[in-house]
Parts: sequence; structure tokens; C-alpha cells
Amino acid sequence: MHLSILIWLPAAAALFGALLPGRAARAGAVAGALVALGLSIAVLVQYKTGGGPQFVTNDHWIRELGIRYHVAVDGLNLVLIMLTTITFAATAIWSSLHVWERERGYYLWLGIAESGVLGALTSQDLLMFVGFFDLMLIPFYFLTGQWGIGPRRVAGVTKLIIYTLVGSLLMLAAAVATAVLVANAQNASLNFDIHYLVTSPSLAAGSQDWIFLFFAAAFLVKMPLFPLHGWMPDGYRAMPLPVLAVFSGVLSKVAAYGFLKIALPMFPHAAHHFQTLMLLIALASILYGSAMAFTTTDVRLILGYSSVAQLGFITLGIFALNNQGAQGAILQSLNHGIVIAPAFFILGLMAARAGGSEDLRDMGGIGFRAPVLAALFLIVSLATLAMPGSSNFVGEFLILLGVFNSKLAIACIAFTGVALASVYMLRAFIRMTHNRVGPQVESHEISVAGSLVLVPLVAVILFLAVYPQFALNRIKATTEITVVR
Repeated sequence: MHLSILIWLPAAAALFGALLPGRAARAGAVAGALVALGLSIAVLVQYKTGGGPQFVTNDHWIRELGIRYHVAVDGLNLVLIMLTTITFAATAIWSSLHVWERERGYYLWLGIAESGVLGALTSQDLLMFVGFFDLMLIPFYFLTGQWGIGPRRVAGVTKLIIYTLVGSLLMLAAAVATAVLVANAQNASLNFDIHYLVTSPSLAAGSQDWIFLFFAAAFLVKMPLFPLHGWMPDGYRAMPLPVLAVFSGVLSKVAAYGFLKIALPMFPHAAHHFQTLMLLIALASILYGSAMAFTTTDVRLILGYSSVAQLGFITLGIFALNNQGAQGAILQSLNHGIVIAPAFFILGLMAARAGGSEDLRDMGGIGFRAPVLAALFLIVSLATLAMPGSSNFVGEFLILLGVFNSKLAIACIAFTGVALASVYMLRAFIRMTHNRVGPQVESHEISVAGSLVLVPLVAVILFLAVYPQFALNRIKATTEITVVR
């Protein structure tokens, strides 16, 4: 299969639908997302475990600058491609259950966002990766600015854009510097191919250090991690819930992928030099995100701060700089995305039953009147806190095992993050489904239409809980190459 079809199909289908009359925009976006999901499943089935890059397209794009249109699938991005197509398909269906003003524009931007994420994940050219890394953010500016929530939605998303664009500019400068320094050292022409840059003789230690920090700044902002998370509260409050589900579930994983695909193999000296710094940032994010999650009553922010903590765990695994940590980081990236998307969908269902309020204090009391919805929420909640028997438990275990073998003291402190997760997630579950009924709560069971979105996502959570090796088998070979240099 030609990988470009998978990358560009969501945007093309959304554009085609937007040009037709009536509700074709909705149908086009949903169809594009579902077909992209089908194509990603075909890639998954045809992917040969243990092999190198597959489904490769490698053509000249801008010959004079050494930029190529080079895309491929490997063990690092395979499961993240699946995460992207699953989450965007669920979001497209979820969005189709609601009426949106200027819906042609809404579905068009949603399709472009999916193509941007898929392009970033499959890019094997450094400047192409940077381009898609920026492109995938642009649709969220318009989706939030035009269809967001509250009078300060434009200010909130502008803050997000400023933070992330500063990071992206640093990454662009670092990418150009990397290619120029390698070309000068080899007395060769410019070449931005990632494999070429990784396998070329390492840059001088001083050059690696500052270039690595530039890449790290861009990735840490996008995740986000403490203390570069300043855009997160305002940005999360402003986004429509379907948009927020894919933003939180998918975009942060592209940053984690960037560390494993680019920063670690391309700058091995700097990765080891700054290992302790990155682990301390990850640890601070776990503790800060967990503490903030159980001190707020806004469910959006509970999920937002829990994501900061979970991305802290993922970063711990990455900078354990061993195979167990890297495998755990990729598996946990998949797990978090699959769990956080239905969590936001459940928030939307609960808020609709609480007069539109997303505050814990206004919810409660639906557990007996909506047992199916409460049971689905319980599965999501237990997966979030990495209950033994869940795939999240396997991911966190691998991460902590990797850090334990690398930095024992940091691993011991990080264990507290597991306990803290149980505090904020069980608190949210109990307050939202049990306790006293809120003043405006209307308790009723989940509808068939709502089940079309939520049940398949929960089914994926249960599948990964029963068989996490499904993902681990496909990422093992590539992670071993990535972290061993």
C-alpha cells in the first residue's frame, strides 16, 4: 500500500465533502477517518515484525536543499499511527452526533489535523518532520478559535500557539544546524534524511548539547511537561471536547515519538549528558500534575493535569536510556491516548446530564440509573490509574523497571505517582457517578449513538489489557536499535 494515501486521505475527504452541498462535509470527514482507520489496520496486518522501515516512499522534494519526501512505517510509529486513526475516527463520529455552526470548516480542519499528525509520525526527513509538526497545530487554532468554549477561547488558543511556535522555531533552527554541521564535517551536500543523520559520525559534544536542548524545548512544550505547561489550563478550557480528545490523546505523543526518533539516536552524547535533568523534569511533572489533579474540581483540568503526570511517566521511560524504558514509553503513549479520549467523551456525557456543568460538585448519583455508562467509566478509570491487569500497568511497570535499572533514587520517588493517580482518578469517578445527586442532574443511560463512540474505545482498552504483547512484539526490535548506540 502507498503510505501517502493513508496520510493525505483524511484531508482530501474532508476537503471534498466541504465542496459539496448539504451535510456532505460531515459524511466526507467521517468516511475519510473511517477509511484511514481501515488502511492503518491493513498496514498493521501487513507489517513484518522485526523488520526495518516498511511501506517506504522516498523521492526528491527540494533537491537543492537536500529535502526529500520520505515516509515509512517502523516499530516506533506503527502503534502511534493506529492510535491516531482510532482516535480521529471516534472524534469524527462523536462530532457528527452534534450540530456545528459552519460545519464545513469544522470538518475540514479536523481532516487536515489528522493528515498533519500522520505526516509527522511517518516522516523520515528531518525538515519534513518539522513541517508536519507545525502543520498539525494550525487546525487546532481555528477549531478552538471558532468553535471553542467561552469568551476567552481566542486568548487561550493564542497562548497555546505562542508557546508551541517558540518551541517549533527552536526546533527548526536545530534541524538546519544539524544538517549543516554534518554536511560540513563530511564535506558533502545538505541532507536532511533522518537515517543518514543518525548513522553519520556524531557531532561534537558542544554542538550536540545545544541542539539537543532546542529539540527538547519544542517537545516538552508540546507534551506539555512542567514547567513548560503554562498554556495547558487556558487551552484545555477553550477547546471543544471532541477536539480536546484528539489533542490530548494524540498530539502529545508526537513529541514523545520525536525524542525517540530524533533526539536520542541523533545526539547520543547529549542524551546521556542531560539524562538526569530530563528525568528530574519528568519526575516534577508526575508530582506536580498529580497534585494539581486532585486539588481542582474542573474535570477538564483533572484530565489535563493527569495527562501532564502521565507524560511525565512516558518521559521517564524515554530517558531511562534502556530498552525496557523505551518499550514502556511507546506502550504507555498508546495506552494514554486510548484511555484519555473516552475519558473526555464520558465528561461530555456527564456534563450533558448535569445541566452543562463540568464541575465535580454539580455531578453525581447516576451510578444506579445508568449502570452501563458507569461501568464503562469504571473501566476507563481503572486503566488510568494502572490497575494490575490493565495494559497501563504493563507500560508503567516497564518504565519504572527501566528507570530502576538506570537511576534508582528517581525510580523510588516516581513510584509515588502510581499512588497519586489512584487518588485523583477514584475521586473523580466516585464524585461523578455516586455520592449525592447534583442539583441539575438528569440520570439516564447512555444512548445507542453514544455507545458507537465509547464502546469500541473501551473494547480496545480491554484488548490491550488482555494482550499487551500485541503492541510490544511490534515495537521491541526498533526500540532496541534506538536506545543502543
